[in-house]
Amino acid sequence: MATSTQILKDGDQCKVIAGTHAGKSGTVRDINTSKTGHITITVVQKNGERFKTLGKNVVIEK
Repeated sequence: MATSTQILKDGDQCKVIAGTHAGKSGTVRDINTSKTGHITITVVQKNGERFKTLGKNVVIEK
């Protein structure tokens, strides 16, 4: 899970570990903070497919 020591940046490679899109991976795009304080991101897969997920559901791949 993304933690304070693991800051998401636009362009990072990530893998989704929880939620609806678990198991998918791609590039982080469009990072937002919702009104409730949760971080939401758009992930773009290699095939161009995009989906939104919560920042806490991803880990950054090195």
